[in-house]
Amino acid sequence: MFLIGISSSHIQSICSSKLKRVYKLIQFTMDSFYFYICLTLLAFASMTSATDPGPLQDFCVAIPDIKSGVFVNGKFCKNPNHTTPDDFLFSGLNRPGNTTNAVGSNVTQVFVNQLPGLNTLGISMVRIDYAPDGGLNPPHTHPRATEILLVLEGTLRVGFVTSNPNNLLFTKDLKEGDVYVFPEGLIHFQQNLGKYPAVAIAALSSQNPGVITIANAVFGSNPRIPVDILARAFQVGKNVVTYLEAQFWQSNS
Repeated sequence: MFLIGISSSHIQSICSSKLKRVYKLIQFTMDSFYFYICLTLLAFASMTSATDPGPLQDFCVAIPDIKSGVFVNGKFCKNPNHTTPDDFLFSGLNRPGNTTNAVGSNVTQVFVNQLPGLNTLGISMVRIDYAPDGGLNPPHTHPRATEILLVLEGTLRVGFVTSNPNNLLFTKDLKEGDVYVFPEGLIHFQQNLGKYPAVAIAALSSQNPGVITIANAVFGSNPRIPVDILARAFQVGKNVVTYLEAQFWQSNS
């Protein structure tokens, strides 16, 4: 009844105006939807790209005065115009290391301190020599690197232990030409099973992988971990801890 007296052209005009408003509302809603989608994607992208780089040292204490601080996560870079071929060279891995120590092994490191050209490249290597009859590269961990090891001479028993709570031991006897990998941060070891010297080469996924020898760190720390803490942790008498702390804990590298 309310349309009586209203021309068809006027009705079309009203409907067209209403439809335009609805279209604009829909368009605004869709634009807002895509805007929030893009905003969300950008947020996730920024979270992904803003992750911190892996540390190349044990710790880095913040300091307000940069003049009294030190550069971390690598070394200062040499001027490319002053770089020489010798910056990328290390010589000496053909020479056996001295294994006349308590554990019967020697690790020759080729880290960034020994080979400056490794800086920022995320890789390093070592030569490991093992004395006959049980020469041991004792249980240790690399907090910043995965290690892949190639046996050049001899027979080695190698292994690593998984993290808590399972603490599973994965172990294998290796012969010349065998390759074994030790995941980053896990405790691992190698021992010579033969009556002759053994040799291995290992590559690590950091220019400065770090080494924590378990026995040295626990019983040879400076200053010492209190005896009562270790006695309870290992469920042994304090006299046992005192005896172990009195041993000469030396590095094999």
